[in-house]
Amino acid sequence: MTRQEALELVQQHIKEENLLKHVLATEAIMKALAKKLGQDEEKWGLVGLLHDIDYEEVDQDPARHGMVGADLLEGMGMEADIVHAVRAHNEYHGIDRVTLMDKALYAADPMTGFITAVSLVLPSKNVADVTVKQVKKKLKDKAFARGASRDQINSCDQLGLTLDEFIDISLDAMRQMAIVNA
Repeated sequence: MTRQEALELVQQHIKEENLLKHVLATEAIMKALAKKLGQDEEKWGLVGLLHDIDYEEVDQDPARHGMVGADLLEGMGMEADIVHAVRAHNEYHGIDRVTLMDKALYAADPMTGFITAVSLVLPSKNVADVTVKQVKKKLKDKAFARGASRDQINSCDQLGLTLDEFIDISLDAMRQMAIVNA
């Protein structure tokens, strides 16, 4: 599947603007992580773009989220490792995250929302103004962006990255995405 085909598929299944922004940001972070780790940037980007394809359909039901999307992708002949990463990104299912791609998606997924939340408390409300230091400070505040799993974000160590490196890569990817989409 090409990136354009994946984007069209996502646009058929995702109508909510913020969710669409989330999957695009996840795509950007996944591509940046792939580049840093010497992996397939296009494949990692696809998994980031497609990982929440079922979110609106399952109405945020954790028992179905990830499974419905993975089944859809599997039925379309998507590569098995992408299908597995989509299934494994929802910890509700208890599916082992085996590959670097699985682990990267798991860490990147909540990072997009967290960085967005940090940007929204800044006067400029612009991701370009967010710093690693600000993100780290807000990560320590358990009341801030409660929905973003700190454990998932901190799992970046399974990629061989420090938290600072992971935040920096994620911020840069989201800044680049914002420039492209401006």
